[in-house]
Amino acid sequence: MTTKTGDQALIKRINTAIVLEYILRGSPLSRAQISEQSGLNKATVSSLVQDLIDGALVQEIGTGQSSGGRKPVLLEFVASSGYAVGIDLGVNYIRGVLTDLRGNVVAERTSALRLTEPNAAVDQLCGCIEHLMTEAPSSPYGIVGIGVGVPGLVDDNGTILFAPNLQWRDIPLQRLLTEKFSLPITIDNEANMGALGEQKYGVGRSINNLIYVSVGIGIGTGLILHKSLYKGASGFSGEMGHLSVEAHGKSCTCGNRGCWEMYASEQALLEQAAPLGFEDLESLLVAASSGRQDVLELFSNIGEYLGVGIANIVNVFNPDAVVIGNRMSQARPWLENALRQTVVQRALGFHLRKVQLLFAELGERSSMMGAAEMAIAGFFARVKAT
Repeated sequence: MTTKTGDQALIKRINTAIVLEYILRGSPLSRAQISEQSGLNKATVSSLVQDLIDGALVQEIGTGQSSGGRKPVLLEFVASSGYAVGIDLGVNYIRGVLTDLRGNVVAERTSALRLTEPNAAVDQLCGCIEHLMTEAPSSPYGIVGIGVGVPGLVDDNGTILFAPNLQWRDIPLQRLLTEKFSLPITIDNEANMGALGEQKYGVGRSINNLIYVSVGIGIGTGLILHKSLYKGASGFSGEMGHLSVEAHGKSCTCGNRGCWEMYASEQALLEQAAPLGFEDLESLLVAASSGRQDVLELFSNIGEYLGVGIANIVNVFNPDAVVIGNRMSQARPWLENALRQTVVQRALGFHLRKVQLLFAELGERSSMMGAAEMAIAGFFARVKAT
């Protein structure tokens, strides 16, 4: 049987969560405004606000306009009370960010992934995290957590079950990083992180249902449905890079044939560009911007295949928006026309009426920002539960 004391503690946790949420979403605002908007009585709000001030999460920042009585004291969340690390572990790069608790960027770091052998790659990943942690100013809560987006399937324990383009299987990344840093660690698919990054900090801020398409060496997709990240029954939703778009097509690293990423990814572009003497995306972007016709045709072809897959996504999910992100979003000027034309030709008309085709506002940074946001959200969940 639950004791009265236990009930009171639970009620206090719930009310603390409510007050903190109002301050996070609406600051600067006063105690009276929180009471009015939340329905909690003023004495309760004052007590809980004092706890948050004592915990260095909230501060008073002066007075607001009076409506007849004493001027109200305004409150705001202290974003610098802690910091989070967000990492995008790519097939050939590591991109990392240090943010405060509002997602403001304090430091950023990008490097080529030198070796893809798991031990060496994890060592380089740890080096990147350590470097970012040293950039954090002193704060009451320090580093509150680390989020890492990876190009593969991740289970509930943060183990990478399969990352086809890295040829990794069963890498217990969350356990390895927890042992190394003794901090809360979150591991998820990089496209899920990208979807979260665009929803929180990018083009998806006011969009309830969006599909984020991460177009890098491979293709991954992250689904935000009814404002929440959708992960499927086993946590493995979003592997749409392995939709079959050619019944008897090229063999894929996943073991299937004709997968979408074999025709519409950065890797597909580089394979087609190799006979023309190009070895990387950057040189192709330069050639396209100078108007080189054969390169423009390559991008148009990739755009068409991107459109094929996105039309399938639109037909299945009927989202408010599809957001194209990661490295290939840099090629927007040369992809977009072919992509849009293909989607219009292939998607069902009813589904197309309201869908927006967008490019990531954060560009290549969506996944690492989403990883930082996941670490921040974990911190807030722990605060609200104490």
